[in-house]
Amino acid sequence: MSDDLNKKGFQDRSRINMNEAHEVAYWTEKFGVSKEQLQAAVEKAGTSSADAVEKALKSS
Repeated sequence: MSDDLNKKGFQDRSRINMNEAHEVAYWTEKFGVSKEQLQAAVEKAGTSSADAVEKALKSS
């Protein structure tokens, strides 16, 4: 089952799903990074938590 793009509640904003193009586009623009940089930050953070990924980006 695919994401319901009409439901943009808290849960959607707290996690980064690298398998959904619209989410990757949103987070790369929000953080001002490339897809590759975002993927590396997700791997560095060890989680898809947006807060943890943001911290990983700021620490690099």
